[in-house]
Amino acid sequence: MELLLDVLRLLVSILIAFLAGNLIAKGKLPSILGWLIAGMLLGPYALGLLGNGILDARWFEMLKSVFECTFGLMIGTELIWKKMRKAGFQIVITTVTESLGTFLVVSLVFGVIFLVVDIPLYLAFVFGGIALATAPAPSLSVVRDMKADGPVTRTLIPMAALDDLVGALVFFLVIAFVSAHISTQGIPVPVVLFLVFLPVLLGMITGFITGELLRMTHTQNSTLSVVILMLLVSVGIGAALNSLLPAPVINFMLIGMSFSTVFANMVSEEKLKGIMKVMDPIIGVAMIVVILSLGAPLDYHLIFGAGIYTAVYIVARAIGKYLGAYFGASVTHAPKPVRKYLGFTLLPHSGVSLVFTGIAVSVLAGPAPDCAAIVQGTIAAAAVINELIAVFMAKKGFEWAGELGRAKKTVSPVEGGAGA
Repeated sequence: MELLLDVLRLLVSILIAFLAGNLIAKGKLPSILGWLIAGMLLGPYALGLLGNGILDARWFEMLKSVFECTFGLMIGTELIWKKMRKAGFQIVITTVTESLGTFLVVSLVFGVIFLVVDIPLYLAFVFGGIALATAPAPSLSVVRDMKADGPVTRTLIPMAALDDLVGALVFFLVIAFVSAHISTQGIPVPVVLFLVFLPVLLGMITGFITGELLRMTHTQNSTLSVVILMLLVSVGIGAALNSLLPAPVINFMLIGMSFSTVFANMVSEEKLKGIMKVMDPIIGVAMIVVILSLGAPLDYHLIFGAGIYTAVYIVARAIGKYLGAYFGASVTHAPKPVRKYLGFTLLPHSGVSLVFTGIAVSVLAGPAPDCAAIVQGTIAAAAVINELIAVFMAKKGFEWAGELGRAKKTVSPVEGGAGA
């Protein structure tokens, strides 16, 4: 009976978020802003409709994993090798510069501050490691919701997959070295590299099997059955691996990205369009659930208690993202709109930052509890404030680039009433 009530609460929360998104869209703002605010208002720190009992439940974790993997299809199915060959070098270089640029700026700024106030310098690198990651879901939701298309959009979509990889790689390397510095039980670097690339490897294997199976399907029903079944298999294997690892570090969106990238490059364009035509509304629902799960754990009270570290973190991270993207786009001779506006679309952060924060706090809690408290308080407050600003700035980035409303119209029940 309790499970049934929790499922009902989740369905009501999805409906409220959908309506909030439509309301926000009427003001020419992205629907995701309504979903995010709805998540915060319905979460455990406000009305409690989407409380900890649901957010911490095993069934919800599995459901969220399925939807995160499904969301990854939106990115992976756009990464068609034939289309990417010309822009591949530019995208890789820009991803590296914006990620490492953010890491360097945030680490340097906090390094100076911590040197003055006598806080261990390694904590500055922990902040830098958390800051470089980008949460692709909000900006990609803006792309889909407001029908964006153009050089900035086409650069951002493949970057979303690469950015997760670079972010995870740098963060886990930082945590490995910090752990080795403050504890006798450091994480071996080879293990770090394996954990970072494990979701990609898993998605590639299941994606290849899916592609081979799709070559043998001749009806839409059999094609969709194969895709959905193998997507669930991918999630199931990822969840099993998470249960075996010391900490749940499997990125399900990354599984979905690599899974769909592989099979999308193995089937005909016509078959891929048929798959995505049916999956499109499912991806729309997945976006709402993913954004709700990002918003619900955010405590809006932290806005009022945010300190100087939070403000410094948000500003330093934004500067690092913008300048890093500008530099990478400039040296690779990317179009002018990419150089000027891509950085604004890379500001969303909360989902990945909260996962990284949890891992960092677990490493610091025993040997350095004061440092753990600084990280937790700063990033928790920054997640709330930054996300509200970042969604708006991402939308403005696409708007200034002149890309809103330029995509071909696709029909999706989730998009009803959501336009530019």
